[in-house]
This record gives sequence, structure tokens and C-alpha cells, in this order.
Amino acid sequence: MGITGSIAAYKTIYLVRLLIKEGAEVKVIMTPASRDFVSPLTLSTLSRNPVLIDLFDEQSWANHVMLGRWGEVMVIAPLSCNTLAKMAHGLCDNLLLAVYLSAACPVALAPAMDEDMWRHPATVENLRKLESFGNKVIPVNTGELASGLHGEGRMAEPEQIVGFLKDNFFLTKTLAGKKAFVSAGPTHEPIDPVRFISNHSSGKMGFAIARELRTRGAEVTLIAGPNELGPVNGMRLVNVNTAEEMFNACTEAFRNSDIGVMAAAVADYTPAIKAPAKIKKKGESILLELTETQDILKALGEQKKDKQVLVGFALETTSERTNALKKLKEKKTDLIVLNSLNDEGAGFGLDTNKITIFEKTGKEFQFGSKTKQEVARDIVDTIIRLYYA
Repeated sequence: MGITGSIAAYKTIYLVRLLIKEGAEVKVIMTPASRDFVSPLTLSTLSRNPVLIDLFDEQSWANHVMLGRWGEVMVIAPLSCNTLAKMAHGLCDNLLLAVYLSAACPVALAPAMDEDMWRHPATVENLRKLESFGNKVIPVNTGELASGLHGEGRMAEPEQIVGFLKDNFFLTKTLAGKKAFVSAGPTHEPIDPVRFISNHSSGKMGFAIARELRTRGAEVTLIAGPNELGPVNGMRLVNVNTAEEMFNACTEAFRNSDIGVMAAAVADYTPAIKAPAKIKKKGESILLELTETQDILKALGEQKKDKQVLVGFALETTSERTNALKKLKEKKTDLIVLNSLNDEGAGFGLDTNKITIFEKTGKEFQFGSKTKQEVARDIVDTIIRLYYA
């Protein structure tokens, strides 16, 4: 892990932590300028290895050749405009550059700079040269920059960098050639032009599953209800609002999919009449009549072909196991993922979840409380193990 002099270096602390959590062994090399932005002590504590900065000091010499041969991948995050230019021209005035020029492994770069620097012809040409050398450039984000401006040049988030490393260097593309769709988030059922019925779903679980399927090589369509989770990379996004729109999008997507995962919290009821104008207070109660929405999972189960895999979700508050098994049978799914609002760390809006997966043959798989991305990995692992191993 190479760190250069950029304010984005604060993100690298979390990136190192994520890599360690994934099971990686990490050695950190810092440029002298990067010490102004992040502490070597913090990084050595998190990486569980000494942080290297200087080619030599009075007591020792850092063997850059052996470091360049040690790693399976070298990541430079953040990559400043200055270090980028030096790398493109083969300059070698610090340990990080010496290791880069000695690296026998793939190199991934996460640039970080202000938009004007990012768009400058010299930077564009330097990036082109580095890519021509075989380096992988992790796309930058658009957002708030250190200058206070809003634009391109923001370093990719740590989770995006970890996903990039998996995609490009580590995970076997078991689902390459497969098509999958995932539904995520809530639906909004309009009462009038300004009010609607919905639930507390954030869409985080569905988005995590979509990312994991894409990471394993699948071509993914993500059908998402209203959410605040931002853009998605490498997959087709279909935005919907109502249960009816979700029904139409899911049934259409499943026709050409090998895998369907219904993680969305679709409204079971919708107002029978949608008022054409805002309903005004009149000092009296109103009666709101609701009608059932179409059962998307049941419809998909009825149209499912032999080689298709259909996964449903069951969020329960009582008789959890009984209700999940009933849903598995009645909706004709291959798997049902049960989570209970009674479990700590599970439920709407959280970054964690706790699940049990039931398979139609009677197999049952229980998992402890984990982050939703880790839960997504468990779900996709189960799909692969049962149907694509």
C-alpha cells in the first residue's frame, strides 16, 4: 500500500482496515510528504507491520527490490498529481517510487486531486502513459474536493477500491456469462401528489447483493425503489417508484435472467384511489381504502424455468421460521432469506444484518450478524455452492 501527499490519505486508514478484515497482509510505504496528512503510527497499528518511509536511515536499508517482489498487488492510494508525474517519467527520489519501479506484481492506482489538475492535459497524458505500462487506474469519483469545489478528482471510496481489487486481481468470475437481476429498496404508493405510503427500507441489502453478483462476474440489472445510495458502477440500473412499476420491471428482467433476487421491500397494499390534487384538512377524519398489490415473488415463481434460480426475502416479526418456510413453498422459490426484526443488528436502515437461508430441498444455513456486504457474500456463496459449483 503506497500513500502519497494528499488530503485523501485519511481514507487510506479505513482502506487498510478493510483489507486486513478481508484477510490480506498489508505493508504500507509512505512518501515523506504523506506524513503531513496521516500518522505512520496509526497505519503500522492497523496493518500490523512497520510503516516504511525512507530508503535508508542510520540503522537500516529498505530493500525495495524485495518489497517489489513481495506483494501480490501494489496499490497506491491516494496517488497525488506529483507522484503520478514522477511515475510516468521513471523518476525515483523516494522509497515508494523505488518499490514501484521494482514491482513484479500488478499495480493499481487511486488518483486524488482537484478537478483542474485532474483535467490538465499533462495529467491526462501521464495517466495514459501509466495505463500503457500495464497499471490499472481506479476511476475517480465526482464530489466535494479539498478546494471546496465540486467536481471530478475525488479518490474512490475505500469500499470501491477493495471491490476493484477483488474484481481485477482476486475473485474467480464464477458467474461469468450469467445474467442476474436484484430488486432493492422500498416502493412509494401515492395517496395524492405529495403523500405516499412506504416503509423504512433503505435498499442497502439489495445494493450489496447486486455488487457481489457483479463482482462474481454476473451481468447485473438492479431494480431500485426510491433510495439515497448514489450511483452504481458496472451494472444496469432501473429506477422505479410504485409496486406496479416494480412488478413490471422485475417480471421483464426475470425473463432473460439466470438468477433473480427479490430483496426489495415492496408495499403489500396501495391506495385504491389516488387523489388528483393535494388532500386538504377539513377538520374531520378521512377513510383511506387500500387494495393489495400484485405479488411479484409469486408471479416470478410461477414463470420460473428449470434452470433459473429465484431467491426471495422474508422479513418477519413473529413465527419467523414457520412463515419463511411457508413463503418458500407457496412462492415456489429456490431459496428464502429470513431476517427477523427481533434480532439485534438486523432490520431496515442498518449497515448490518443477520440471516438464515432456507433451500427448497430442506437445507438450512444460519449466519451470525455481519455487515450487509458480508451478508451479500454469504448469499451469493450459497447460490454458487448449490447451483453453480
